[in-house]
Amino acid sequence: MFASLRMLSRRALASQVSRVQSIAQVPLRQFSSEAAAPKSGGGGWKLAVLIGAAGGGLYYAKENGYLDDVMGKAPAAAPKSHDYDQVRKAISDLMASDKAEEYDDGSFGPILVRLAWHCSGSYDKASNTGGSNGATMRFAPESDIGANKGLDVARKLLDPLKEEFPWISYSDLWTLAGAVAIEEMGGPHINWRPGRTDQPDGKNCPPDGRLPDGAKGAQHIRDIFYRMGFNDQEIVALSGAHALGRCHRDRSGFDGPWTNSPITFSNEYFKLLLEEKWNKKKWNGPTQYEDKTSKALMMLPTDMALVWDKKFKPYVELYAKDDQKFYDDFAKAFSTLLELGVPFHEELPAKA
Repeated sequence: MFASLRMLSRRALASQVSRVQSIAQVPLRQFSSEAAAPKSGGGGWKLAVLIGAAGGGLYYAKENGYLDDVMGKAPAAAPKSHDYDQVRKAISDLMASDKAEEYDDGSFGPILVRLAWHCSGSYDKASNTGGSNGATMRFAPESDIGANKGLDVARKLLDPLKEEFPWISYSDLWTLAGAVAIEEMGGPHINWRPGRTDQPDGKNCPPDGRLPDGAKGAQHIRDIFYRMGFNDQEIVALSGAHALGRCHRDRSGFDGPWTNSPITFSNEYFKLLLEEKWNKKKWNGPTQYEDKTSKALMMLPTDMALVWDKKFKPYVELYAKDDQKFYDDFAKAFSTLLELGVPFHEELPAKA
């Protein structure tokens, strides 16, 4: 092959050089993780390869794809690494799939939000343990605790995306999926940045008991959220995620949706807490409340605590009348939640 390559005539080489010179004028496509291309002389390196090549130089150039253009071959696809816009699109496509329409109320959104919430909400600021970094919910005992029951569904949904984008960590993928799901269901933009890494095993799984227990009251809520570093207003704002999704009898023991539109992000949760009359449900299950009007909606004891507690209630009233304030406060608190305990080593990408 070396011999045949050396046999290229000066005329043929000049012709190929000419082609490279014209192609070099076309700007190269840039990706979010790559440095910007030089504004001038972008094709010079290709020209240099051809002009200065001798012996194995042309072979090296051919094998590394530098001659693809001049040989009539389609250029190799640019690397997908760190292209978070592509991951976002894949998550959006998953949510818009026919498979999603068959799940629960017609969306994977709520369970993706729950996955992001639960993998992050195990954080303890005193010991700096738990949180989304590590994606330890892949392993027992964290995967098996009652509060995470059913989240294997969400993890399996995202496994094909992990295969498609192997460079992204599970912990980044899970949290990004939650952020995208909020936005896709009509919620605010959630500031999100990469930098989480995955643990190889379950040795660092956080202990059970760090996630909220829906059967308890105001003091329990504060114990859980204060441990993470949140205040009362942030607690109420984050509770607004109960506008989404529903409880399942075979998972939490509770049953039913919180709102009439469980796949649409809104401040309806707060309005219902204040405007509906809630009665204790008579059924063979844990204590929960149902609305007097339709008996189709439900609230948990932790939800009712937000209106029974004199310090929580003013924030419920605020968010019920001002949806923009709720969106703004939720976006900030949820972004904080997803970052608890994460040792970031890079700045927030412009399009993350």
